[in-house]
Amino acid sequence: MDQPAARPPHTIRMHDADNVAIVANDGGLPAGTVLPEGLVLKDHVPQGHKVALVDLAEGAVVRRYDVPIGYAAKPIAAGSWVHEKLLRMPDARELDNLPIATVKPPAQPPLEGYTFEGYRNADGSVGTRNILAITTTVQCVAGVVDFAVKRIKAELLPKYPNVDDVVGLEHTYGCGVAIDAPDAIIPIRTLRNISLNPNFGGEVMVVSLGCEKLQPDRLLPPGSIPITDQRGEDTELDVVCLQDAEHVGFLSMIDSVLESAEMHLERLNRRRRETVPASELVVGVQCGGSDAFSGVTANPAVGFCTDLLVRAGATVMFSEVTEVRDGIDQLTSRATTPEVAEAMIREMAWYDAYLNKGRVDRSANTTPGNKKGGLSNIVEKAMGSIVKSGSSPISGVLSPGDKLAQRGLIYAATPASDFICGTLQLAAGMNLHVFTTGRGTPYGLAEVPVIKVATRTDLARRWHDLMDVNAGRIADGDATIADVGWEMFRLMLDVASGKKTWAEQWKLHNALVLFNPAPVT
Repeated sequence: MDQPAARPPHTIRMHDADNVAIVANDGGLPAGTVLPEGLVLKDHVPQGHKVALVDLAEGAVVRRYDVPIGYAAKPIAAGSWVHEKLLRMPDARELDNLPIATVKPPAQPPLEGYTFEGYRNADGSVGTRNILAITTTVQCVAGVVDFAVKRIKAELLPKYPNVDDVVGLEHTYGCGVAIDAPDAIIPIRTLRNISLNPNFGGEVMVVSLGCEKLQPDRLLPPGSIPITDQRGEDTELDVVCLQDAEHVGFLSMIDSVLESAEMHLERLNRRRRETVPASELVVGVQCGGSDAFSGVTANPAVGFCTDLLVRAGATVMFSEVTEVRDGIDQLTSRATTPEVAEAMIREMAWYDAYLNKGRVDRSANTTPGNKKGGLSNIVEKAMGSIVKSGSSPISGVLSPGDKLAQRGLIYAATPASDFICGTLQLAAGMNLHVFTTGRGTPYGLAEVPVIKVATRTDLARRWHDLMDVNAGRIADGDATIADVGWEMFRLMLDVASGKKTWAEQWKLHNALVLFNPAPVT
């Protein structure tokens, strides 16, 4: 790829009240650089990092996004590099006396006429892919299922051209855990609801070991899911139990899995895409490998697209508790009702207590890569993360592992871990995933298409066959937030209709990671 031409010194200030700005130039700017406003840099400032626009006394508030992101640990001269070692992080916002459902944005006109080609399911949901998923009750069977999936793909899948893929829902749960602990319901309902994701067409197939704590009828109790046979009549849950006496030898187990899989493949193969309104999209938004540009380019563009989706009647989930915790007042004020606001507060309080058990706080969120990319602490990171939610009213809240039951903008409370967040959004019922990154990550999911959005043009240039959208054009001045937001909206409709993302083309898939706050025995 051609190297970009050098550009004049370029900094980005998010709000007129900010006393710092970030350097936008690739490679940063050297000491002695004169900025357009006449300020001379005293230090080399890396790309994405902050420069002090005024002299800051010890203890002075450092503002970005018109929010205090820290306090100067010592005097900082104008033109100096402002990094995490020079800042004292603010205390967390208390969860009382918050604004409750006070923001009433003007109603936006509906966005009508947009459609995609999806798979309608009997329960009313719509899939963007047609996948056979094999649910596992315990990690012990993972190797067997992996072997069987390879055989299914090689021997059976070519006979069923309308089926996109076969995936084993591997996880690290199921035994050696306190299965009756109060918080054990979280991983159990997560796996249950993932099995019912719209992209699996209602076909539920389970592989069990036999002796595990998470028995099939506990994972999927009778009556919890509609199960029918090829004649449309009610039948029992389809379970292959490896410890059954009928299995003599390893290949006997594999034969049973393949026999069961073929029945489901036959039904899935009869499905066809049909035109459905954009309101059937269920989009999970997430960021990972974040940098200081995340809140400048990619996440604001996702936020613009979020508003478009809500106007089209679709559902959008934003998540990551520790990455919105410092903006809780922004969220509770946007709640449609006091009940929605109180639900968000309960989720934050639960997670505060969860972190406290481990003797850590929200500051444990930020990674070395976040800081290398210019994010000094979780407060600054949170301000850039929260803008993925756009400006629409927040109409609902989901606890970890819960399944969606309404449309609109939903706060799905999840850890910020990329893998756990994606797993929980799958359980909630998402059929399309959007993932923004500044540092770069090859993250992907086998169960749902993932659209990857780069925050910087340099990343999009270097990872040209991993990133689907270059939001760095916003910082370059070559596109607006609205331009990229509309681009993503149209791309979502194309991907939902079958267009492959880069992650799908390369088959880059991360493992599912269940959130298990209960004890391991």
